[in-house]
Amino acid sequence: MVPHLITALTGPINELEQRILDSMPAIERWFRLEWMEHTPPFYTSVDIRNAGFKLAPVDTNLFPGGWNHLTNEMLPLAVQAAMAAIEKICPEARNLLIIPESRCNNTFYLSNVLQLQRIFNMAGLNVRVGSISPEIKKSTVVTLPHGETVTLEPVIRTKGRLGLKHFDPCTILLNNDLSAGAPGILEDLHQQYLLPPLHAGWTVRRKSRHFQSYEEVSKRLGKLLGIDPWLINPLFSRCESVDFDDDASMEVLRSAVDAQLTKVRRKYKEYGINEKPFVIVKADNATQGMGVITVRDAKDLDGLNRKARHKLAGIKDGQTVHDLIIQEGVLTRERVHEAVAEPVVYMMDRYVVGGFYRMHAERGVDENLNAPGASFVPLAFKHSTQMPQPGARPGASAPNRFYMYGVVARLAMLAASYELEATDPEAEVYD
Repeated sequence: MVPHLITALTGPINELEQRILDSMPAIERWFRLEWMEHTPPFYTSVDIRNAGFKLAPVDTNLFPGGWNHLTNEMLPLAVQAAMAAIEKICPEARNLLIIPESRCNNTFYLSNVLQLQRIFNMAGLNVRVGSISPEIKKSTVVTLPHGETVTLEPVIRTKGRLGLKHFDPCTILLNNDLSAGAPGILEDLHQQYLLPPLHAGWTVRRKSRHFQSYEEVSKRLGKLLGIDPWLINPLFSRCESVDFDDDASMEVLRSAVDAQLTKVRRKYKEYGINEKPFVIVKADNATQGMGVITVRDAKDLDGLNRKARHKLAGIKDGQTVHDLIIQEGVLTRERVHEAVAEPVVYMMDRYVVGGFYRMHAERGVDENLNAPGASFVPLAFKHSTQMPQPGARPGASAPNRFYMYGVVARLAMLAASYELEATDPEAEVYD
C-alpha cells in the first residue's frame, strides 16, 4: 500500500527527500556516532505528518502499543532488533516478563501484547505476561478477536525481584505508560532489568521536554544537510498551570496560542505557503490522543464549550491537566482510500522495524487522527527501510519516502534518548 500524496511533484518536501538521499552516507555515519554516545530507548513509535512542504514528528511514544499492526513480513526485522537489544542489556537472558496496561478487557490492545510475546519468543526467550491489575488474581486466558489467546498471570513481588509463580525473569518489559503513576510494585527492582525505565513513563515525562531535545537534534541534522531545521521540526511552546475555569488563566493561554500562530505565519510567508496556520493544544503529559484540540485562531478559545474544556482538562486514567504544550500544527497531505492518513514508524533499539498508516475517514487534514474511529494499513515495507533507491525521482519511490520517514523517526528516537538521560534520577550530576 503506497498512499497518495496530495501535493505538487516539486516543492520543499521533494527537495528534502533528494537532500536526504544524497546525504545518506553522512546521515548514517552521524547516527552511528550518536549511538556510540547515547543509548536508544528500548522501543519507540513516532507519529509523522507530511504536509508536502514540511515533514515532522508530532508525537513520540516510548511504550508503543500497536505491534499487532506490523505485518508478518516485518517480523524478521523486529526479531533481529529484539535480539540485538537484549544482547546488549542481558546477553544470558532466558526469561522475559511483559507487564502490560491494566486494560484486561481490551482485546485489541492485548493483540499487541501477544505480538510482542511472539517477537521475543522468536528472539530466543521464554516470555510470559504478568499483570499488575488487581482484577487478575489467578492465571486468566483471554480470547482475542482472531481466535488467538493470551494468558495473563498475577505478578508476584519478592524482595528486590518481580516474577510469576515458577517464573523468575532477568528482564521485565513494560508496555504500560504509567499514566496513573509508577506503582510501588515496580520500584526498586535493582536485581532485574526494567525496560523502559520508570522515568520514561508519563509520571515524569513531558512532551515539551521531548520536543526541546528534538529541536536540538533537528538543528544539528539540519546543519549537516544544509536545510532549515523548520522543515523537519514543529515549533512549540509550553503553557503552565492552566485553569480552564479561570478567565485570567485562559487569557494567558490565548496569548501563548496567538504568539505561536504568529511564528507559524511568519514561516509560511517565508516559504510562500498558502495554507491557514493552526496549532495543536494538548496536555503536556497526555497519551493515546487524549487531551488534544486543534486551534486555528486564538479567538477559538473564547468559544470553548464545557465538553471541549473537559476534553483538554482530563486525560487517561482520570489524570487532571494543568500544563499544556502548544505545538505548530502540521497538515497531513496523505490519503489512503480517500481518508486522511499519517505514517507511524516503529523502532526497536536503534533500528526501524516497520510501521503502518493511521487513517481516519471522519477527520480533517489539520486534526488529530489518534482518535476513536481510526483504522490502520501496514506501510509497504517490502524492501527494508534502510534500502532506498538512489536515482529514483523524488516522490516517486515508496522506499525513498519511507527511508525519509525513517530518518525523521530515528531523529525523534535520538531526541528521546537525550530526554531520558536528562530525567534519569540515577544519572551523575556534575557542577
